[in-house]
Amino acid sequence: MDKITDGLKTVFLAGVGAAALTVEKSQELIKDLAARGERTVEQGKALNQELKHKVDETLGDETDRKNEVTLTKEEIEALKELLKKHEDGDGNA
Repeated sequence: MDKITDGLKTVFLAGVGAAALTVEKSQELIKDLAARGERTVEQGKALNQELKHKVDETLGDETDRKNEVTLTKEEIEALKELLKKHEDGDGNA
């Protein structure tokens, strides 16, 4: 009977030890996952800033290009006249 009691006591203590170990490992894992999550958030913020910068550069370039080809009303009218002369067959325009 003592052997059975000792065996049960050993099994019980092993279970308690396993539960304690599980709690410790779980806490370590949670801390590790939280740290990784924080790093991921920081990396995401940095990537977002970089993308915003690239978009601003690209939009700035597009705006510059649009400004380069903007014509005044007078220039548009002059082009229309040139096209009309060309269409009428006067190739000297």
